[in-house]
Amino acid sequence: MRIYTRTGDDGTTGLLYGGRISKADLAAEAYGTVDEAVAVLGLARALTGAPDLAEEVLRIQRELFVVGADLATNPRERAKLSPGESLVTAAMVDRLEGLIDETVETNPLPGSFVVPGANPASAALDLARSTVRRAERRTVQLREAGREVNPDAVRYLNRLSDLLFVLARREAGEAEPPSREG
Repeated sequence: MRIYTRTGDDGTTGLLYGGRISKADLAAEAYGTVDEAVAVLGLARALTGAPDLAEEVLRIQRELFVVGADLATNPRERAKLSPGESLVTAAMVDRLEGLIDETVETNPLPGSFVVPGANPASAALDLARSTVRRAERRTVQLREAGREVNPDAVRYLNRLSDLLFVLARREAGEAEPPSREG
C-alpha cells in the first residue's frame, strides 16, 4: 500500500465528504493546527508518568479528531456530521469545564505567572496548550472570513487550552519558577 496519492501535488487537499481546497486555505490551517495539537499531546502522553493523565490525554487526542473533522468538512455536507464523532457538541465542552474545575479544586493554581518547563511532561502540556490556542485563533479567523464554523468547536478549543494549562500546573507540581524574580 502506498501512503502517497499525488492528489495534493497541485497544492490542494481533500475535504471530508468531498471537494478540494488550497492547502493554504484558512480551513486547512485551522484543522492542520488541530492535527499539530494531537501530535504534541502524544508527546505529553508519552512523557507523563501518571496513568490517569495519560488516559485523559488520549481521550482529548481522540476528541481533537472530532474537532478536526468538524473543521475539515465540505460546507455543503455538514448535515452528514454525527454529534460527538465528527461534530463537536456542547456536552464535549461541558466535560472539559468539569475537568478544569476538578483539577483546580485538587491542585490550586499558583498566585502568579510561572515559567513553564519544570519537567518534560508539563513542558509538553504547555506546548500543546499554545498549539491549541493557535488552532483556536485560526478557527476564529475562519469564522471571521465568513465561513461556517461550529460555535462549539471554538468553545471546545478555548476550554481545552484552559484545561491543558491546569494539567500542566498539576504535572509540574510546585517546581515552576515565577515569571518575575524577587
